[in-house]
Amino acid sequence: MQFENKTILITGGTGSFGKKFTKRILETNIKKVIIFSRDELKQYEMKQEFNDDRLRFFIGDVRDTNRLYRAFEGVDYVVHAAAMKHVDACEYNPFEAVKTNINGAQNIIEAAIDKKVERVIALSTDKAAAPINLYGATKLASDKLFVAGNSYVGDKKTRFAVVRYGNVVGSRGSVVPYFKKAKGTGRLPITDERMTRFWITLDQGVQFVLDGFNRMQGGEIFVPKIPSMKVTDLAKAIGPECELDFIGIRPGEKLHEVMITEDDTRHTLEYDDYYVIQPEFAWWGNENREKGRALQNGFKYSSETNKDWLTVEELQELIFDKE
Repeated sequence: MQFENKTILITGGTGSFGKKFTKRILETNIKKVIIFSRDELKQYEMKQEFNDDRLRFFIGDVRDTNRLYRAFEGVDYVVHAAAMKHVDACEYNPFEAVKTNINGAQNIIEAAIDKKVERVIALSTDKAAAPINLYGATKLASDKLFVAGNSYVGDKKTRFAVVRYGNVVGSRGSVVPYFKKAKGTGRLPITDERMTRFWITLDQGVQFVLDGFNRMQGGEIFVPKIPSMKVTDLAKAIGPECELDFIGIRPGEKLHEVMITEDDTRHTLEYDDYYVIQPEFAWWGNENREKGRALQNGFKYSSETNKDWLTVEELQELIFDKE
């Protein structure tokens, strides 16, 4: 997709993803990039860091529909990255998680349609597939809203899609910075030695969203093919000299993450480096995805049964090359 003379808005734009995405999109011939977020200090710091005349900063909350309507004026594309993302914070503050992750998604959809935004991509998470915690449940609801949002557009040009991927190397709130800090004690806490996770870099996540704008027709959930890793291997990569303390699984935590459930398989298509979970609505026809391959019954895209795994050495390269 050509971004020439286009305006893109990023909700939660001062976060790890938002900053990396902004850096990449400013390398194109984009007309304007709007950072929509709540924290004025982070916006101030980001403005100093980037110092680009095409950047605009908009204080606002996705819970505030009126503010979104103002921010979406003249916007062509939206990347919705704002969310309450910490599992434990969502468990302890469930009403707040619902207001931001679910009600906020509805506000984005309605503002985008009414303001004639062309394309919206919402960021999801592996925790949205077969969720067992509130964060995952709210993101599943958000995914459903964005997919069904295409049913509301009528004769307008607005289209919605979702990208879903796993843990991001070194993002704020990830276990990597925590392990780096804790290794000075000589001991690293592990909830369970069997635990596995999907793993993706920020650069890969940004590229997958950019690709999504080119691929989307409206209603898809795009899932990249990415490697898995064992949490014990991650600990060995960061603190090879450390002892591991197994402390037990925390509330709302899974042993393994899933990005495509067995029930989703029947309407999922496989491509060389990604999957597409297709919407189950009458307006979605087979002509929308002609080249994809159907998956076998019973397929499940899980971090435990993934074919691609990162070694300790590969994890070290990923983690320490990002410093």
